[in-house]
Amino acid sequence: MDEFDYVVVGGGTAGSVVAARLSEDPSVSVCLLEAGPSDVGDDNILRLDRWMALLESGYDWDYPVEPQKKGNSFLRHARAKVLGGCSSHNSCIAFWAPAEDLDEWAAAGCTGWSAEETYPLFRRLENNDAPGDHHGRDGPVTVRTVPPHDPCGRALLAACEEAGIPLTSFNTGETVVRGAHWFQINAREDGTRCSASVAYLHPVMSWRPNLTVRTGLQAKRLLLDADRRCIGVDYLAPDLIHTHTVHARREVVVSCGAIDTPKLLMLSGIGPADRLREVGVEVIVDSPGVGENLQDHPEGVIMWNAEQPMVRSSTQWWEIGIFAATEPDLDRPDLMFHYGSVPFDMNTYRHGYPTSENAFCLTPNVTRARSTGTVRLRSRDFRDKPKVDPRYFTHDHDIRVMIHGLRLARNIAARPALALWAGAELAPGPDVDTDDELFAYIRDTHNTVYHPSCTAKMGAPDDPAAPLDPQLRVKGVTGLRVADGSVMPHLVAVNPCITTMMIGEKCADMLKRRHP
Repeated sequence: MDEFDYVVVGGGTAGSVVAARLSEDPSVSVCLLEAGPSDVGDDNILRLDRWMALLESGYDWDYPVEPQKKGNSFLRHARAKVLGGCSSHNSCIAFWAPAEDLDEWAAAGCTGWSAEETYPLFRRLENNDAPGDHHGRDGPVTVRTVPPHDPCGRALLAACEEAGIPLTSFNTGETVVRGAHWFQINAREDGTRCSASVAYLHPVMSWRPNLTVRTGLQAKRLLLDADRRCIGVDYLAPDLIHTHTVHARREVVVSCGAIDTPKLLMLSGIGPADRLREVGVEVIVDSPGVGENLQDHPEGVIMWNAEQPMVRSSTQWWEIGIFAATEPDLDRPDLMFHYGSVPFDMNTYRHGYPTSENAFCLTPNVTRARSTGTVRLRSRDFRDKPKVDPRYFTHDHDIRVMIHGLRLARNIAARPALALWAGAELAPGPDVDTDDELFAYIRDTHNTVYHPSCTAKMGAPDDPAAPLDPQLRVKGVTGLRVADGSVMPHLVAVNPCITTMMIGEKCADMLKRRHP
């Protein structure tokens, strides 16, 4: 029998961490299953400055969204199909989660997930070049501050100060509600991304005998016995015909991400009973919260022609962040911008907006969006893409914040510090000015920061809307946990990659305590 102590399904941002940490114990055997290829030696993945070419590539599950009543129905959710998951596919912006977000998780019934209890895990995982006694110096993940080489970026930060947005470092231990700075990124000095796979798996996977990493194998369903214990995983064999099974003596951990984790749970009979019956899946556990509560950071764009030549090289082309609050007395920002030193016309050009090969942009995003959506099965066939319906801008709060963001971006661009850089506004253009006009532009052209989350959220043991308990155990079965961005009860107000690695660290700790 193909059997291990632990089976981790999904070698992504959290799954890589779980597998590596569990296999530190030589008496424990771990099998990691990943549907995509390995990233070892693949510069398409490892070179961080090439990340934008991964969108809609062979390394991308490339999920379309269902038609949106108030959003961009053309939008696609990039989900990584490669070892390391989205940490192998993104721009490697590295944030500690705001303490207020984590404390909100704990207050919502997620015992053990407060900032006081989870910040030591951020410290454990990082090797950070920023000052501060709170930072880790010997963790596996290299985190460093972007060097200030981009002259347009330097001018932008000066313009922010002129607009009343101070220069404020990130990851200091204090939540930045209003401020701008160069990002920190999880990447090495030579330009190699420090993804979860690079940091946790590459150093050990070739020699650690109790760790088996299998790539190119897509899970079909979780295997549950008569007592509703998860005892393994069925997956499609490399011949693309036969089904093989890998068994777990102790536990299975699902780490397939916020779209594919609820899909796999539902294919296995764990999910909303009515929805499962609609597609012919036998109901094992009626768990109405699986695939619900989809949260994301919707993102707009405003772009200017650059009056001077833009940089020709960059760490990852999106090197500066700006935070703001649209209301007084907020404890977290409700608006964030990424500054791009490249044109970003992937959703504007088809609508007739002009573009340029020498341009820069700001991308306002709603950090605490109140619109929530769903992930549902399209059919009982594991090969079918699920129905992803984010329901963007179905809450007026998100519309208001996004419009505020476009106006604030114009305010910044009009400051004297950017006078030598900001040429014609290409999209949406100065003639688009009323709230209705600005939202019509957003509705047609907005994107996502690719942060889907919260679709298998953890919560109090007696919370019927939470499929998981605070120990990440799937309610209604035994021997099964989830560790990825789907477990968040609320999406953090920053880029969540490092938080997802933290979730992997905490899951591994809980498993070690459960099985000494």
